[in-house]
Amino acid sequence: MPERWLLTGGTGQVGLALRRSAPAGVEIIAPDRTQLDLTDPQDVGSWLHGVSAVVNCAAYTAVDQAECEPELAMLVNAKAPGILARAAAEAGIPLVHVSTDYVFPADGTGPWREHDRAKPGNAYGESKFAGEQAVRTSGARHAIVRTAWVVSADGTNFVKTMLRLGAEREVLRVVADQRGTPTHAGDLAAALVTIAQRFTGNPDQPSGTWHCTNAGETTWHGLATRIFARAEELGLKVPEVVEPIRTAHYPTRAIRPQDSRLDCSLIARDFGIALRPWEEAVSDIVGELASEGLAA
Repeated sequence: MPERWLLTGGTGQVGLALRRSAPAGVEIIAPDRTQLDLTDPQDVGSWLHGVSAVVNCAAYTAVDQAECEPELAMLVNAKAPGILARAAAEAGIPLVHVSTDYVFPADGTGPWREHDRAKPGNAYGESKFAGEQAVRTSGARHAIVRTAWVVSADGTNFVKTMLRLGAEREVLRVVADQRGTPTHAGDLAAALVTIAQRFTGNPDQPSGTWHCTNAGETTWHGLATRIFARAEELGLKVPEVVEPIRTAHYPTRAIRPQDSRLDCSLIARDFGIALRPWEEAVSDIVGELASEGLAA
């Protein structure tokens, strides 16, 4: 009889990738928000019967909108994970929870390590850090996995936005003074599977926080340049100029971290997880989108 894992956020980039990469012997149960109310403890508890692990990919991710809707961001990113974690603790099953680089200061310098002091610079980051704290204090065996700059052929993300704008415009201006690492949703999903299997297979696996991104680093401008280089190789229309600009020249409602690089050495040591270079991962996404005719 296969294991059953409860997956929340199954229609997001990472959730979709995880559903596709379910390991042999594991059945993924992925109710949508009309089926499972993550703010209702009784409803959450009812979904955990017969489940051996929970992977929480559900999140409010509209970073700028969170500045106008901080209560909603807190509800989804903090209250709901707390309810889910407490239910997992009562059921005696582990929880793998996805978090973000935005928990770190907007003006600090990475690469950030797991024990570095969190100090979110915007409402989204505050809600995600509150969610981490709710998981940590729930009593559940847990893995909090922080990631960054998630991209894929699904949903809305930077790669898809650049390809769309690049086909429409001759000149693009892209921020070049924010550093980080793109993360392929499929690569992250595979890492979450490895972690969940460790927790279900080893009741003595200690709880903790780990960082997980693809290898290397770049800026948004560097990422855009790589996207268009690969797109051009595949015969797609690209802009004539990709102009580097400073953050000050592209104001947004929410403050973005200047340096959100994450040190991923701990997850390599503890789980043997070392994701491939971001350049390779992004090239694969562009190729997948090109083969699909850039379908949204």
